[in-house]
Amino acid sequence: MADAKNMRIRILKDGPYLVTGGVPLVEDDMVIGPDGEPSCWEESAPYPERETYALCRCGASKAKPFCDGTHAEAGFDGTEAGCKDPYLTQVEWTSGPKVDLTWARKLCAIARFCHRAGDAWTQAEKSDDPAARATAIEEAACCPSGSLVAWDKETGRPIEPELEPSIGLVENPQAGTSGPIWVKGGIPIESSDGTVYEVRNRVALCRCGRSGNKPFCDGTHLTVGFKAK
Repeated sequence: MADAKNMRIRILKDGPYLVTGGVPLVEDDMVIGPDGEPSCWEESAPYPERETYALCRCGASKAKPFCDGTHAEAGFDGTEAGCKDPYLTQVEWTSGPKVDLTWARKLCAIARFCHRAGDAWTQAEKSDDPAARATAIEEAACCPSGSLVAWDKETGRPIEPELEPSIGLVENPQAGTSGPIWVKGGIPIESSDGTVYEVRNRVALCRCGRSGNKPFCDGTHLTVGFKAK
């Protein structure tokens, strides 16, 4: 597995995400299940390897996903309003018999994997049933933003998917929109003021330029119909 410690995403003030350390870049498509809700992810072939690259943050580059300098012409306001406090200080807690769930509302990218089979919270509350427990864990693990996390009741530890350090560009074929930049595997993200956000296994960064919780995605790409392609 690649070492995320050698990788970094630096947010440039009113500019792009500067990615260093040879971070792999792929496209992640939502796969829709028979119930009309997302069921899993399908990863495309990776982009050509680059040691350093800049990803568009304003949503207006003509060279998406890469920055072409349009942010400067457009006067993009990339002010970071996102909370720098640790994840666990932001969450709502749902307790079940075998698994708990935490959810940080402000980090939710509205990917909707938690809607399947009633919803993840209902499954957690029924988690004395092994099938319900497994479903709650699976739905939480598919959340690209990490706003939803499952916790093992016996150990008190989070149940996280094993993710290779990489960046995924989320595409939602059903909605016809492009979603966030999915940062996987604990890659550090440095604010434009030089501080580092809490390092997490899953983070969703805005790439439409319209989130009210920058640098994090808040689902606005859906309401504005953002298309990267």
